[in-house]
Amino acid sequence: MKASPLNKNSLAAACRELAADPCLRIVHKTYGVPPLWDREPGFATLLQIILEQQVSLASAKACFDKLLACVGNVTPRAVLALSDSELRTVGFSRQKTAYARHLSEAILEESIDLDRLHLLSDSEVKSELIKLKGIGEWTSDIYLLMALLRPDVMPKGDIALHSAWHRLSGERRPSSDEFLAIAERWKPYRSVAARLLWHFYLSEKRKPG
Repeated sequence: MKASPLNKNSLAAACRELAADPCLRIVHKTYGVPPLWDREPGFATLLQIILEQQVSLASAKACFDKLLACVGNVTPRAVLALSDSELRTVGFSRQKTAYARHLSEAILEESIDLDRLHLLSDSEVKSELIKLKGIGEWTSDIYLLMALLRPDVMPKGDIALHSAWHRLSGERRPSSDEFLAIAERWKPYRSVAARLLWHFYLSEKRKPG
C-alpha cells in the first residue's frame, strides 16, 4: 500500500516519534524540525538530481541555474536543442550530457511517464527510474523522497547521511549497506530520519569555525 505524501504537519509529527531515538532526539532538540525540502515532480527536478550526483549541491545548482538562464524553461525538447558544447558551457560533464539526452529522449518517446509515478509504489517507482541511463538507487531514492514526498525512503550511498550518523552516534562511519541496515530502526519514517540527519549535517557545517 502506498503511504500518503509527507507534508509539514506529518513531518513534524514523525519527528516527535523519531525523537525516541537518542541521536535523532539530539537533532530535534537542538535544531528543531527540518525543512520539508520538497521539489516539484517532473523532468526538471529529475535532471537537477542527476546533476547532483557525486558533486556538491552548490555546483549542481550553479549548473542547473545556467541551463535555466540559457533555455528559459527546462524541458526535454529544450535540452535536446542544445549541442554538447553548449551543455558543457553551462557545466554538464560528458557523462551527464549523455544522461540528460537519454532522459529527454525517453520522455519524448513516452518510454517513461513521470506524471504517473505518483500512482506507483516506492519499489515500482524505483524500478521505472532505474531503467534510465544514469539513474541508480541514490537518484531514484532522492526523487521519491523530495519530489514524491514518500515517508519511508533512505537514500542509498548518501555520504552526508553517513557522516551525520557517524558524528551523532560516535560509531565508525558506515558503508552504504551498513547504513541501510541501521536505518531499519526508523521505519516507517526513514525519509524523516534522513531529513533530520541532513538538518544536523548542514546546521553543523554553518557553525563558525
